Amino acid sequence: MSYIWNEFVINPMLNAMLLLYDFLGNNLILAILVFTILIRLLTLPLNLKQQRSMMRTQEMQPQIQAIQKKYKDNPQKMQEEFSKIGYNPADSLTGCLPMIIQMPVLFGMFTVFRIMLGTTPLALYELTQRVYSGINLSSILPIDTTFLWWNLGQPDPFLVLPILVFVTMFVQQKYMSPAKKKDGKGKQDDPAAAMSQSMQYTMPLMFGFFSLQFQAGLSIYFIFSNVIGILQGWYTRRVVPPVDAVAAKSTEPVVVDQQPMSGFDAKASDSKGSYKAKPPTSKRKRRSAKR
Repeated sequence: MSYIWNEFVINPMLNAMLLLYDFLGNNLILAILVFTILIRLLTLPLNLKQQRSMMRTQEMQPQIQAIQKKYKDNPQKMQEEFSKIGYNPADSLTGCLPMIIQMPVLFGMFTVFRIMLGTTPLALYELTQRVYSGINLSSILPIDTTFLWWNLGQPDPFLVLPILVFVTMFVQQKYMSPAKKKDGKGKQDDPAAAMSQSMQYTMPLMFGFFSLQFQAGLSIYFIFSNVIGILQGWYTRRVVPPVDAVAAKSTEPVVVDQQPMSGFDAKASDSKGSYKAKPPTSKRKRRSAKR
């Protein structure tokens, strides 16, 4: 298991960071930024799919709740009705899937920065054992670990970066969660909304706490990743239309102009707009009219 972890996670990420660091003029901050963008691009389709699924589930909430109330004692019939409207309750459990997929990257980056930014002879030896043959370490080492007042290989002693990790991740989770409806009914009963609301507070607190012990370089990676996630959430909310917006338009009722039927007098309608029938004319009156 450790062999797979090292060969398919740690070593490729470490060498990618070394290549970017060398290509970008030995600028570690730029290397972290470009690496973060590449990781976000790889996971972008999954993130967009998950966010669209949450938005679609939110739009279907009135139908879902009506079916749950009507068939609460008949789960099989409830599932059939869910299938008719295109809703699968199992999809609600995929809300944290993008974060689960990114967890190996996050833990891998911790090891990458420990090896890459380490100052001990053991860290340098481990770096030489993991580097690919096509990379020239003589043009890279020693790696510049300073940025402003931070040593990127050590935790932030001023707590600025952990606070930024918490704030940016909180805003990201808020944007990734389904938007509240205009009627003010933001509370939802579906599992996806409940999970998103829970993650909106627990994930920022957890990663903000972890950043107290993480290297400052890893905290900067978190901040870059969160800012990109905020932009992605804004784009999905404001630019990309909901999945069923077009379908909602097609189901709008068509209003047909009412025409008065024969035997009804349009002018004799009452104040509510209903038509009154003309009183029948007797045969005797019609004969006298002809004379």
